[in-house]
Amino acid sequence: MKTNSTMLGGLTTEAFLRDYWQKKPLLIRQAFSQFNGLLDQSQLFALACTEDVQSRLVTQRHGQWQVQHGPFKATKFDSLAKNTWTVLVQGVNQHLPEAAALLKNFSFIPHARLDDLMVSYAPKGGGVGAHFDSYDVFLLQGSGHRRWQISAQQDHTLVEGAPLRILERFQMEQEWILAPGDMLYLPPHYAHNGIAESDCMTYSIGFRTPTYQELAEQFLVYLQDRVCLDGMYADPELKVQRHPSEIGTDMLNQVTQIIRRIKWTKRDIANFLGSYLSDPKPHIFFDPPTKPLSRDHFERAIQNCGVAMALKTQMLCHNGVVFINGMAHAVNKYDYRELRSLADVRQLNSTVGLSREAFELLYLWYTDGFIVPIVKRANR
Repeated sequence: MKTNSTMLGGLTTEAFLRDYWQKKPLLIRQAFSQFNGLLDQSQLFALACTEDVQSRLVTQRHGQWQVQHGPFKATKFDSLAKNTWTVLVQGVNQHLPEAAALLKNFSFIPHARLDDLMVSYAPKGGGVGAHFDSYDVFLLQGSGHRRWQISAQQDHTLVEGAPLRILERFQMEQEWILAPGDMLYLPPHYAHNGIAESDCMTYSIGFRTPTYQELAEQFLVYLQDRVCLDGMYADPELKVQRHPSEIGTDMLNQVTQIIRRIKWTKRDIANFLGSYLSDPKPHIFFDPPTKPLSRDHFERAIQNCGVAMALKTQMLCHNGVVFINGMAHAVNKYDYRELRSLADVRQLNSTVGLSREAFELLYLWYTDGFIVPIVKRANR
């Protein structure tokens, strides 16, 4: 793949982040030269028929939108109209190594922000209507051509009763036709409408922007298993109340003092973020090895060849703690640097020098299906 500066139309990543990220759109012609996609229509449909893949089929008939969720039967796509539907498949990077490799080009954005790679297919005229997203997205054109219309409009009124977030009044301000290899960046809440000019596939690299409400709710869920308050409510000096249905001042004050004893630190928040943001989505399951290597065989296998993260694995790091698929592990300084390298590029070419504790962690992750040993190909 190309360097980041070419990918961003000659901009450095610093300039892109300063001038465009979460600020305004950017169209990059030939961001990925000679790119024509990573899979064909039949391969995408096969993914849409797979049990552990999130997929949707969006159709429009007589001005009415419909959404169906997969997995689908293979025959589903044989009876569709020629120009009123779109298939969207989420998390293609979790099933296709080439898709995971594509995402590495976007590593100038922290992994904690990455959501996934969605691939959509639409015949000529197909689309999902004018809408806006609550996340940052790079729209990379694969095969075919797609017309993108965008608007900075503040009117986000949605069509009432529609199963999709379709804008009721879309006012186009700019328009381009993207060819294979072209890419359009859109910040959150930027209205856009994509229409297939020919049978085409679009690769959407999305970056999550959780709401403060979501983060606060999930942090409280995280805290509930870590709060430990001794004692129990007591009122040995209880007085008769004129109105027994009222919550008394003494009870209110006592409980207020107890609740104020709940404290948290930045480390608690960091551990929450690492666990929450690396936690797999509910539909994701891992495949442990059917015939796992013994500990000794595994150690010998990875010492010089290393390990790679499974496609579905998510790994984050902070201040001596590594988070993998929602679980936190504190490690020593040297192990942390090495495991952080694994998290950065999704593979570690050598494990020489790792502590015994780190080897035990790697073996645990291997037996859980989180990582796999790298197998060297024999020279021909």
